[in-house]
Amino acid sequence: MEFSAAQIATILTGEIVGNPDITVSQLSKIEEGTQGTLSFLSNPKYEEYIYSTGASICIVNKSFEPNRPLPETLTLVKVDDAYACFAKLLEVYNQMREKKPQIEANSHISESAIVGKDLYLGAFAYIGENAKIGDGVKIYPNVYIGDHVEIGDHTTIFPGATIYADCKVGTNCIIHAGAIIGADGFGFVPDEEGAYQKVPQIGNVIIEDFVEIGSNTTIDRATLGSTILRKGVKLDNLVHLAHNVEVGKNTAMAAQVGVAGSAKIGERVMIGGQAGISGHLHIADESKIVAQSGIPRTVKKAETLMGSPGIPIDDFKKSYFGFRKLPFILNKIQEFDQKLKELTKKNVNG
Repeated sequence: MEFSAAQIATILTGEIVGNPDITVSQLSKIEEGTQGTLSFLSNPKYEEYIYSTGASICIVNKSFEPNRPLPETLTLVKVDDAYACFAKLLEVYNQMREKKPQIEANSHISESAIVGKDLYLGAFAYIGENAKIGDGVKIYPNVYIGDHVEIGDHTTIFPGATIYADCKVGTNCIIHAGAIIGADGFGFVPDEEGAYQKVPQIGNVIIEDFVEIGSNTTIDRATLGSTILRKGVKLDNLVHLAHNVEVGKNTAMAAQVGVAGSAKIGERVMIGGQAGISGHLHIADESKIVAQSGIPRTVKKAETLMGSPGIPIDDFKKSYFGFRKLPFILNKIQEFDQKLKELTKKNVNG
């Protein structure tokens, strides 16, 4: 897909310096630019690359003035905010790549299901009984949508994702490949012989609007009631939310975070990769949890926690400084102990 400098300038309301007819078909970093690619410059520390880049078009701030000759093959598009405009162009490009409405062969829509207009349904995708699918939804190949599932307008579900029965997904959500929504929670009770008996999981998962769920993330259905992700939640790949977890608005979790059953995570919380949250606790709004931390207790007020068990980050840094000094401290203790023994021996021998 090709864009000319003139087309790009029109989209971004920019000013062209160079050849308006030059075209690009790919994107590149400015330091890796080649002929036929589009790049951008917003960070001054990368300015040196614009004088040697092979990119054909570069988006720059209007304030940019070169201090030496630019490559003859380079055309500039000057805009108010190069970074924001490049992001806007990426969004336009991404929209043009999206699947157009159609129902591909070998897909299945149950007779009792209700589907909205402009649906894209990929090959071998399945929509179950009494499911409700909104307008402009994109369901890629090999997706399973269970019975009574509801999916809001303009949501995209990528290949191989599974949404179990009775779950609800809001509008403008993105569910990436391999994600599993609504599998049974980990509920077992040992009997008198110590064998684990399964506790039926009869709740569901509710995902509100503008939520994005990463590849191979799993969100368990509630034992009773609902596992809930509020509006604007963002989950990275390989996150696991257990049964009856609730996640507040605009909270973000990086890869491999695990949240145990019935934990309540507040709004605008940020959780780093591989952090673990124990069950049946609360995390206060706007808390931050550093990667690989373990949180075994309720966090009553917003703070940044680090370590396992998680403690305030400043305390952790002081503790870690002391930990790193332990070999030195132990050596000193051994020296003092040796000197004390020698002094004691002298006193005894008097």
